[in-house]
Amino acid sequence: MTSDRLLSLDAFRGFTIAAMLLVNNPGDWGHLYSQLAHAKWNGWTFTDWIFPFFLFISGVSLTLSLTRQTQAGSAPGALLVKLCKRAAVVFLIGLALNLYPNFDWNTVRIPGVLQRIALCSLLAGPIVLWFNWRQQCGWIASLFTLYSALMLLVPVPDAAGVIGVGILEPGRDLGAFVDRWLLDGHLWSASRTWDPEGLVSTLPALGNLLLGVLAGRWLEQPLTKAEKTVWLLMAGLAGLWLGAMLDVSFMPINKSLWTVSYAIFMNGWALIVFGVFYWLLDASPSVRLQQHSARLLHPCVIYGMNSLFIFALSGVIAKTLLLIKITQTDCSLLSLKAVLYASLQTLPLEAVNASLLFAVLFNLFMLGIAWLMWHQRWLVKV
Repeated sequence: MTSDRLLSLDAFRGFTIAAMLLVNNPGDWGHLYSQLAHAKWNGWTFTDWIFPFFLFISGVSLTLSLTRQTQAGSAPGALLVKLCKRAAVVFLIGLALNLYPNFDWNTVRIPGVLQRIALCSLLAGPIVLWFNWRQQCGWIASLFTLYSALMLLVPVPDAAGVIGVGILEPGRDLGAFVDRWLLDGHLWSASRTWDPEGLVSTLPALGNLLLGVLAGRWLEQPLTKAEKTVWLLMAGLAGLWLGAMLDVSFMPINKSLWTVSYAIFMNGWALIVFGVFYWLLDASPSVRLQQHSARLLHPCVIYGMNSLFIFALSGVIAKTLLLIKITQTDCSLLSLKAVLYASLQTLPLEAVNASLLFAVLFNLFMLGIAWLMWHQRWLVKV
């Protein structure tokens, strides 16, 4: 079932899905290990790996998929039409997740994770189809430069009307101004004046996806798999160094703003983590190591093969657990999630560990669904 797929890419995708489910579904948002929450503003945590990893994976997948289809005789125009249709479907799935369960078009959040992935994939399509790798590097540099110029040089008013230039604080940057101007009332409910998946920060996010495209092109080069692995890891280390240098000298690493330093730094991590998966599952000369790695990482592969479906379903289930109310003996109402979590809170665990255990059990439940789909050979494609 995986013979025509890059096993390491499925495993990396599955690892990212599992990480997302872990950080998105604690028993109690008030009790979290620091690495299982986003950095409050500047800086980064393990959680801040996840979204750029998705974009990197999308870029690698886009390259490999388009190469296969082009070699099979598909015309670039027809491929672009397919990309547009897929992007539209992914965007609508993300919007539907935001609508559920209230379906209130007046207040629905329009940006989101799937929406950004869809938009970046749509914009990347023509760049991948009609530009060579050197020109793609030029696109990445241009996107990063344009974003930096907009954020640092253009004066904009904040939510209170105070005008500032290059202020990279919550709700006071140009991206927040554009979001309020175009999407007022449809932004992240936790902030209302800005959105972490806003329009302007889509520029460097597109750069992240295109860096994944370049990694995919590298995998297609006529080199040994060992050479490819070494250069993936070396490029990753270079990305970490450059991102760290930009963090202290230019723009801080900031996921909510998707600063250039964040984009480059996280792409460095993506290259390193993917490089490890690639070595273990596809590139190692040791057949025994590949076999052991395949068995150990099989849950990740299972997750990765139906990642979009698992992503969407997990969101629906998480909201449904809050939606269903159960009457207690004192006639009060508790959500099904609260009832389930209460049983874990009776265990001899610290609150932060009980919260983590709920997330782990949720993850295992979703893995069970993914395993059933894999066992039945159900592969949901968009």
